[in-house]
Amino acid sequence: MSESSVTVTVKLFAAYQEAFGIPELVLEFPPQTPVSGVLDTLITQHPELEPWRNLTRFGINLQFVEPSTLLQDGDEVVLIPPVSGG
Repeated sequence: MSESSVTVTVKLFAAYQEAFGIPELVLEFPPQTPVSGVLDTLITQHPELEPWRNLTRFGINLQFVEPSTLLQDGDEVVLIPPVSGG
């Protein structure tokens, strides 16, 4: 069975949730896509998120990961922008 795409669930928080207006997205990517590709896709759809590009941490399946970590089919991806205290 060949994998023609990887389907992931993306949980949105803070600025990301505000931009999209929903708490999560289901997205498809080509195989061998790094988790940073999720952020690239979201910023393409909502360019106002660009300031968060270098500040966002990535999580896959409740583990912090490096931006270069490859997505696997069925992963749950979390983008964690900095949260301001208050």
